[in-house]
Amino acid sequence: MSDEILIDTRGLTTALQRFADERGWNRHHSPRNLVLALVGEVGELAEIFQWLGDDGAAALRDDPARFTHLQEEIADVLLYLTRLAMVTGVDLDQAVRDKMVKNAIKYPAP
Repeated sequence: MSDEILIDTRGLTTALQRFADERGWNRHHSPRNLVLALVGEVGELAEIFQWLGDDGAAALRDDPARFTHLQEEIADVLLYLTRLAMVTGVDLDQAVRDKMVKNAIKYPAP
């Protein structure tokens, strides 16, 4: 299973590094700061769903403004998570493959 999984973040990590370099943000991108920013973004994502039932959550895709907001918050979470992996030296591709193997063992298909 792990050989089938490929998370290719090279383009994203290159773009994120360039973005941070151009703004002089590397000094602010400590693991602690990135985790706190990530938690904030996850909170903003959760806020979208806070008072919605399952039907309301499913209907988000039918409302262009709310769907755009959802996309933006998901993107923010991915960007901060990717940047955190970068500064801590975590290879996302390998980490995902390893975790999928562990999950398959822990949660075998019936």
